Amino acid sequence: MSDSHSTPRPAKVRATLYLSAELLNEARNAAVFLAGYPVRLTLTKLAEEALRERIDELKRQHNGGQEFPQRDDDLRGGRPIAA
Repeated sequence: MSDSHSTPRPAKVRATLYLSAELLNEARNAAVFLAGYPVRLTLTKLAEEALRERIDELKRQHNGGQEFPQRDDDLRGGRPIAA
């Protein structure tokens, strides 16, 4: 049974990212080591928490703490856009 007062979880979507093998290996090691009680870490949880923390920092540093504007197009692969 589910609690009728619980907040629904946001839908998850699959994302493909390219990371260095070293960083991914370190993340996997951390997730396995901390998978049990009390942390119950998963690779998804680690990635979500890290992205949220960094995005919040970028908002504070570069956008007055406000949400970034919604983009009109999907991201395109390749080199970063030069300023």
